[in-house]
Amino acid sequence: MFGGTAWSRANPGSETDTEWYLHLFSAGQPDWNWRNPAVGDYFDGVLRFWFDKGVDGLRIDVAHALFKADGLPDAPSESPVVDGLRSNPLVSDQEEVHEVYRRWRRLAEKYQPHRLLVGEVNLEPSRAARYTRADEMHQAFAFAFVKLGWDAAAWAQAGSELEEARLLHGAAPTWALENHDIVRTVTRFGGGDQGARRARAALAALLGLPGAAYIYQGQELGLPEVDVPVEARVDPMWARGGVTRDGSRVPLPWTEDPAGNHGFSTGPTATPPWLPLPDGWGDNAIESQQQDPGSALAFAARALALRRQLWADGTFTADDAGTWRLRAGNLLTCERSPRFLVAVAMGSEPVELPPGVVLFSAFPLEQEGWLQPDNAVWLRRS
Repeated sequence: MFGGTAWSRANPGSETDTEWYLHLFSAGQPDWNWRNPAVGDYFDGVLRFWFDKGVDGLRIDVAHALFKADGLPDAPSESPVVDGLRSNPLVSDQEEVHEVYRRWRRLAEKYQPHRLLVGEVNLEPSRAARYTRADEMHQAFAFAFVKLGWDAAAWAQAGSELEEARLLHGAAPTWALENHDIVRTVTRFGGGDQGARRARAALAALLGLPGAAYIYQGQELGLPEVDVPVEARVDPMWARGGVTRDGSRVPLPWTEDPAGNHGFSTGPTATPPWLPLPDGWGDNAIESQQQDPGSALAFAARALALRRQLWADGTFTADDAGTWRLRAGNLLTCERSPRFLVAVAMGSEPVELPPGVVLFSAFPLEQEGWLQPDNAVWLRRS
């Protein structure tokens, strides 16, 4: 997964040691043998430990890759860094994994309130949805969406595939456009002012879609990807495979003042964080965005407040569907019910909106009934 060999000697200093261990990721992350019943028993204790401490739930990393093909056969080909293990079915999506999540679901529901299980399942929608069947995990991130660019047709296709999976298996998609492994949307959608506008419009759309939504730390601030200097990169993928994810992992800027690593570090002396903060990072500071009603943070807060209101008044329900359409002028719409739709202008010219009352927009509309490029709205329909 990170490039290089997946096997390391248990005694790395030996040339004759015959004990090796498997690690799909870095050598510091040995894989568990889930075919050993003791491993399942051990992890029951891990879950209980955290549930007893009162956590609301757990995110399961690489949830589709606990089990490997029986006998650990060699892969048919060698490849560098791969796409979330999709390229190697021998190490992921083995049928036995589903019993693990059934077991964990039973454990999670012994607590009051029930604890949440959300999985990182980087598979095609039809396969990923199997992990959120009624007796398995509650949610799985919609990876068909996470890596999208600013492409209306690709959004419509991914959204339609996720809706088909929902109809087949019953669980609504869990939306995300950023995470710790992905280039931030401001940069991915073009960078600069254009990327920032598109990232805000995309977040508005995301929060209007049917199902749960996750905002990655810093996305609410409109942070761009950081070009971390080569000598400061710490991601093991960089050393092993020449790919770095450090640019989305730089600490958040809390203050405009660079002291204390822009407020990230406290105490009389501020130790440098694991990744350097770039020049100008304080321009995105939380303290200044909290005072600016036009900031990315203020926008995100308004969107979340209205989202909660629409759940409370019944406009949003758990049974909402997602009917995706690509209209003239690259206007993308997702109708979650006859009363509500999301519209995103992903073309180069203003486009006419469907009939309805605008409840929320990423940016003010320049002309009533028309949506300018790189903007998104929530429409209430009669």
